[in-house]
Amino acid sequence: MLINNPHSLYEQAFREGWALGSFNTSNLEMTQAIAWGLQEKNSPGIIQTSESAIEYAGLVTLHDIISDVAKSVSVPVFLHLDHGRSFEIAEKCIHAGYKSVMIDGSKLSFDENVALTKKVVELAHQNDVWVEGEIGAIQGKEGMVSADIKMDDSMLTDPTEAVNFVAATGVDSLAVSVGTIHGAFRGEEKIRFERLREIHKVVKVPLVLHGASGLPPMEISQAVRLGIAKVNIDTELREAFHDSLEGVVTSEALAGQQKSVDPRKMLTPARKAVQAVVAEKVALLGSADKV
Repeated sequence: MLINNPHSLYEQAFREGWALGSFNTSNLEMTQAIAWGLQEKNSPGIIQTSESAIEYAGLVTLHDIISDVAKSVSVPVFLHLDHGRSFEIAEKCIHAGYKSVMIDGSKLSFDENVALTKKVVELAHQNDVWVEGEIGAIQGKEGMVSADIKMDDSMLTDPTEAVNFVAATGVDSLAVSVGTIHGAFRGEEKIRFERLREIHKVVKVPLVLHGASGLPPMEISQAVRLGIAKVNIDTELREAFHDSLEGVVTSEALAGQQKSVDPRKMLTPARKAVQAVVAEKVALLGSADKV
């Protein structure tokens, strides 16, 4: 079911020591897979869209697809804007009906980030919308596979800056840079748990983990115990979708079968593959049976 007030879910996860899975979509099949995976595990969750997904599908169309699919399941689901880079996109999503938005000013100076985030918070709170901010820098790019990124510790979130940022902006949750990398990273990615522990000690709002694709399950579980109440999952969904489609085409070719031109026959197994990833992640994050 589509809910209009996600605050209690964020706060419950943070209080009880589990995390909400926040899954990216850009089309009908991905949205169904996410909702059905949450339903399978009786888990609340978040369906989120990036700016590029909105550009691809259109804000109203994407909002309506997600809303309709979310209404078809019994578990609580809400919409979230992932990595909004400007006040304008946050404003559009808030007015379109999103109940949670991220404003990402991490590439700006500290003062500029504060000013942008505070402006979004003021508008969002007038509309009872949750706001996620970010301090620190998370490298990489969703949907890309990379092996040549080196994590610079200077990009990690500074605990003192994080405290000051939350106080100055009034954000409801905070995305932190603790060693993870966006996309599917094929190197030595690891969470700096000592840094995360330091942040958790002084920052009193729920923390958010981006760039978790490829991390060992034990690291994600440990991060959740240290204040992470929302984990973004995108690239692993894309990989499952891609690999399933590739497998359908390859198996047809190897079997000498006539090429299928019915998108439903190709997209159905891809949807199932994504649903399986969602169900797996939900179990890992501890949100199963939290409804």
